[in-house]
Amino acid sequence: MTRPSEDDLIACFFAPLATTAGADGLTDDAAVIPEGTGDLVVTKDMAIAGVHFFPDDPPDLIAAKVLRVNLSDLAAKGALPVGFLLGLGLPPDWTTAFLAVFAKGLASDIALYDCPLLGGDTVKVPGPLTLSVTAFGRAARTVRRRGARPGDVLCVTGTIGDGALGLIARQAERAPGTAPDWLRLLAPEERAHLVDRYLAPRPRTALAAAVARHASAAMDVSDGLVGDLAKMMAASGAGARLDAGAVPLSPAAACALALDPALRERILTGGDDYEILLACPKDRLAELCDDAAAAGVPLAVIGAVTDGIDVIWKAEGQVLSFVAGRFEHF
Repeated sequence: MTRPSEDDLIACFFAPLATTAGADGLTDDAAVIPEGTGDLVVTKDMAIAGVHFFPDDPPDLIAAKVLRVNLSDLAAKGALPVGFLLGLGLPPDWTTAFLAVFAKGLASDIALYDCPLLGGDTVKVPGPLTLSVTAFGRAARTVRRRGARPGDVLCVTGTIGDGALGLIARQAERAPGTAPDWLRLLAPEERAHLVDRYLAPRPRTALAAAVARHASAAMDVSDGLVGDLAKMMAASGAGARLDAGAVPLSPAAACALALDPALRERILTGGDDYEILLACPKDRLAELCDDAAAAGVPLAVIGAVTDGIDVIWKAEGQVLSFVAGRFEHF
């Protein structure tokens, strides 16, 4: 069967997704970012098969993940999405069937997050499927990592650890004999929850405006809560005191931790959370909590910013240490 040309591929799978005027139907070499008020915020993430996702993951969820991790970065800056560019490096064994499902997944998230496709590029690569998304957003006030001040309260959205545990569960789905004891003891719906959180992050776009209003510092949690918090404190020139017991866990992660207490480090350092870590002045916390509740985004207080540079984690009064502080890309 003859594969479509690049022009045919774009016209068939991606031009139907580019409905905003600035994209001009993907018939040009450049797009126009929609006008709007506030800062224009830009972020970029890449994803490679075998590194950031399994090659046999569902194509629609691959598409969703590569877009959503960028939307998570925007939300942590207080920005609402206005569009994205897609770079698509297709491996030698690509198929139109794969692209059809991939494009369907993109279409679903374009509608869900109101983030139109503006353009991009499609190439053949000699290696694995390679994806790149550049996402644009607008923020009334861009919230940086460096703004945390002593006395601020530290909060995190959603639940932590599901993605890291979900990676283990996804690996076990592909190779059942590798499942650790704690995973085999979880209920099927708990295992399914963890896998789903790994495959399909939940960017906290609904909280973006509240982050812009209230946060003194914020960042998306992608490489592990412990390591990402350390980066935010280093950028802010401050220390922190954290209560590991206050870190919000899903019922599935809590059950896994009860079965194997050694999982605490994996939960806190493993990454793939795509939640928002933020610092908030104490006098703004009540309003932030109200806004989070109105947005339907769970929010938990996990500690406070302190003078100095030490970042100290405690659980049941005992100081914790971590062998691996965060996920490393290299």
